[in-house]
Order: sequence, then structure tokens, then C-alpha cells
Amino acid sequence: MGEERENQMASHAARMLTAVGYHVELDPGLAVTRITTPTNPAGDGVLGHSVLALVGHLNGTATYGAAADIVDEVVDPHDGVLVRLGDFFEAAAAQANAAGTQSGWDLSYVFEDAAATVRELGTDLHAASDRMRDLGPLPNRGWQEGIARYYATAPNRHSAPAAAVSDESVAAPHPTPVCPAHRRNR
Repeated sequence: MGEERENQMASHAARMLTAVGYHVELDPGLAVTRITTPTNPAGDGVLGHSVLALVGHLNGTATYGAAADIVDEVVDPHDGVLVRLGDFFEAAAAQANAAGTQSGWDLSYVFEDAAATVRELGTDLHAASDRMRDLGPLPNRGWQEGIARYYATAPNRHSAPAAAVSDESVAAPHPTPVCPAHRRNR
């Protein structure tokens, strides 16, 4: 089979398991399809990519209930991403404070402020998942609108990131005309 093909198969299996909700840690050498961005073309920002994967899961939800479950992973007051990010900034503050210099103490204050800000954001969003769940069923979108939305919001590798595009500004592409003689009946 060859090592390259084995790596591709392991990467594919990991993506499929992740897509159905399993947490998979894959050796970076096996990841043949790393997520890249214009600012990280090598695709080596593992933690940022985890957040991008979370965004992808949120965008791929079929119901507001499923979206609310993902939102809850971010805003949960005990184990959510925001709480853990607050923990990260507190640890960074402790590291900077350990330097024992004025510059280190100043930096520790910046990190402590960041921790407080992130935790305050979590407090402000504590009911967001319940409110998301209460929205009801998602609107039924056609495949053409989905493709138009993707291309309107996908990062451009050759230029600076574009501003966010609202739902109102994304128009579905016009259907390609088909000659009646080439239509198939199903």
C-alpha cells in the first residue's frame, strides 16, 4: 500500500471519526490535509485549527438544538472554551509575574485583564445556548445558496481577508440553463 497511502487513510479515518463526534488526536506527520489559512499556510496552528473545526461543526449543524449544543461547549460556565481560555490567561499572568521584573508584572496585569474579560464574556453569554435552542427549526436552504454562502465567506488565499458577508447580501447563483433535449427524467 505504501506509507503515503497509509497516512492518507489514517487522516481520512480521523476526519470521519471527528465528524461524528469522537475526539481524535492524530500525529501531525499523518495529517495530510491540514487546515491552512492565508496567515498560516503551513497549517501548524493546532489550537487555532481546533477552533476553526468548532466553527465548521457549528456551520454544519442541521438544527438549532445541535447548534446550541456546540454553543454550550463554548459558553459552559464550568468546562466551556471561554472558561478554559480564562484559565490560559491566568496561567500566562503567573508566568509573566514569575519574571520578577516590572515588565513581567505589567504583562501579568494585561493577562489578568484578558482573563477577566473572557470570563465576563462567558457570564454575558450564559443563556446563549438555551436561547439558540429556542429559535426553532433552521430554514431550509438549497444547495445553491450554501455554495454561494461558502464562496462569499471563504478566505481568499491571494488577498487580505474580506469583511464578513451578511445573509442578506449573499444571493443564490442563477441556475445554469439546460437544453430541454438534455434533461433527464427520474
